[in-house]
Amino acid sequence: MAAESKSKALTRRPVLLSKIEGSQDVVNMAAIIPKEDGVISVSEDRTIRVWIKRDSGQYWPSVYHSMTSSCSCMSFNPETRRLSVGLDNGTVSEFILSEDYNKMTSAKNYLGSITALCWDPVQRTLFSGSSDHSIIMWDIGGRKGTAIELQGHNDKVQSLCYAVHTRQLISCGADGGIVVWNMDVKRQETPDWLDSDSCQKCEQPFFWNFKQMWDSKKIGLRQHHCRKCGKALCGKCSSKRSSIPLMGFEFEVRVCDSCYESITDEDRAPTATFHDSKHHVVHMAFDVTRGWLLTSGNDRVIKLWDMTPVVS
Repeated sequence: MAAESKSKALTRRPVLLSKIEGSQDVVNMAAIIPKEDGVISVSEDRTIRVWIKRDSGQYWPSVYHSMTSSCSCMSFNPETRRLSVGLDNGTVSEFILSEDYNKMTSAKNYLGSITALCWDPVQRTLFSGSSDHSIIMWDIGGRKGTAIELQGHNDKVQSLCYAVHTRQLISCGADGGIVVWNMDVKRQETPDWLDSDSCQKCEQPFFWNFKQMWDSKKIGLRQHHCRKCGKALCGKCSSKRSSIPLMGFEFEVRVCDSCYESITDEDRAPTATFHDSKHHVVHMAFDVTRGWLLTSGNDRVIKLWDMTPVVS
């Protein structure tokens, strides 16, 4: 009997509960719907599907929605039934699912070359990572329409995780960097870049302003923008560089001379910490209870990190 019990223990294996088929291409991401026999999937075949288990025991789509481009990633908030989907064409599309998960209505679209999504259920903000190295924090719950930019990577942002209990965002990039952002600070929106035909400080014409160049007999200058005030300036009037962490610029960026003078040492205090994973991260997952971070790279290596020294 002892030998028989040992044999049974050795042959234990996972039990396949269901097999969901029907996607015409790679399923890039899927999520189990809590407290429901259902799954949400997004695919390279440009579809969003909500699969609900039927009386027959099979999963069939209660929602089948075609997008304009391949779906690369998704984030689902079961409390609000809000589904955010990132597309290859650089759009984040938001939808609201009905209570019975049989209908999905469009909520809003955001632009950006999206590579990763993450949801903060407490502050009700959506984080999106982009191939242009930036992270955007979208104020969805507050409905203020604000979009705060975070710049801390030198390559494509690959994955995002959020530690709700400490209000810290973790981002990983193709540059191998792991960045831990303190989101428990009052951040500022980056300004819109202003349009002008001449420097908004010294009034020198820009190189496309042929009339002013002819009238003033001056060669046109290249246009730049101050990252703090957004003014259109020439290189001489925006020769200074500074970090502006509360505006998301952890690296030094171009600012005009007057804005440079207004930025204090306290304003330059970092709001993020930077760590080298020593591999090209393509995905990560965070275990909040233990403070462990898992990163996987295109070097075929999976690494486990104890993040409690920095996420606390």
